[in-house]
Amino acid sequence: MAMEKKHKYKALSGGQAVAVAMKQINPDLVAAYPITPQTPIIETFAQFVADGEVDTELIDVESEHSALSAVVGASAAGARAMTATASQGLALMAEIVYIASGSRLPIVMAIANRALSAPINIHCDHTDSMFLRDAGWIQIYSENAQEAYDNMFIALRTAEHKDVLTPAMVMQDGFITSHNVQNVQVLDDKIAKSFVGKYNPEYPLLDIKKPISIGPLDLFDYFFEHKYQQTQGLENSVKVIKQIDKEFYDLTGRKYNFIEKYKTNDAKYIIITLSSTCGTAKMVVDDLRKKGIKVGLIKIRVFRPFPNKDIAKAIENADSVAVLDRSTSFGNYSPVFTEVRSSLYNLKKRPNLLNYIYGIGGRNIGIDDIEKVYDDLVKEKTSDKINFIGLRK
Repeated sequence: MAMEKKHKYKALSGGQAVAVAMKQINPDLVAAYPITPQTPIIETFAQFVADGEVDTELIDVESEHSALSAVVGASAAGARAMTATASQGLALMAEIVYIASGSRLPIVMAIANRALSAPINIHCDHTDSMFLRDAGWIQIYSENAQEAYDNMFIALRTAEHKDVLTPAMVMQDGFITSHNVQNVQVLDDKIAKSFVGKYNPEYPLLDIKKPISIGPLDLFDYFFEHKYQQTQGLENSVKVIKQIDKEFYDLTGRKYNFIEKYKTNDAKYIIITLSSTCGTAKMVVDDLRKKGIKVGLIKIRVFRPFPNKDIAKAIENADSVAVLDRSTSFGNYSPVFTEVRSSLYNLKKRPNLLNYIYGIGGRNIGIDDIEKVYDDLVKEKTSDKINFIGLRK
């Protein structure tokens, strides 16, 4: 088949898969600081630089704050610039994360999700990226290494679109995805290069024929309008992501959307969650379906901009829905649950909705745990409290 000639399989961890995508993108500049479990991304990419497989200027900096600062400077100058981080590194970047989005710079940042201290923990949860969910970046979550690879291309094309000009984060679960090796279908280098295209910046700082200011003092006279423009950029990304997803499907046969609906057409009991846990949940759905129980799964792939209408339509006929969050929002329901609950406000008939928190600090979630959640849904368990999966009492 013609499509098979365009691609080849490689055994890659999620971190390596992202590095291969970065190699094929061949950015002008990458600045990064090592932090577990992001390290394999930059280690692998640094080897590509050392071997002369890319033209990228790789800068080893003294902190993550400096890493994103360097990327912001390069992007403002008109370069295609990228970075990668996790956990405390993303937290240290927080100031510059807002500067990147406020300056409308189409940066792509790969993140290997990891818990935030304290206490010190190096394993997966989504606290780091959820903490910056309202920083004005596109956020895309990956179930496996293949999606982490694919999402890098889609994120870059979206971020650089003239109607979007918004930075993007591409997430994968630390260690679970970043360090485990899977079969990844890799594009031919020439095809990848063609899909990405040449970067033509809209407003490069170094274009002396069209002088501009980056990061000026912006008081009450125009600051409000600039924040509105950021909102418009994210809203515009909805149409752009869908178009680029379609182009990617035409190229690879791999179909993506804001959400993935797994056996939800007639489902009465649905789980909503993100990233690697979706793979385990799909196995449980298959097993329960064999027993005649109408269960389904919704995987949220694009978290920002949030797919409110897609979620509401997908679960409007369900009896009970559970939202599984790998992060907390202290003093409130957890982040994904809050978004889903808001999406249902205009529905005339709302399903019973349950909030579960799981996997904090890397605690494992297994088949039995997910079966128990579906059992709660079938039994029409109701609770205004947050439920905790796998918590020692």
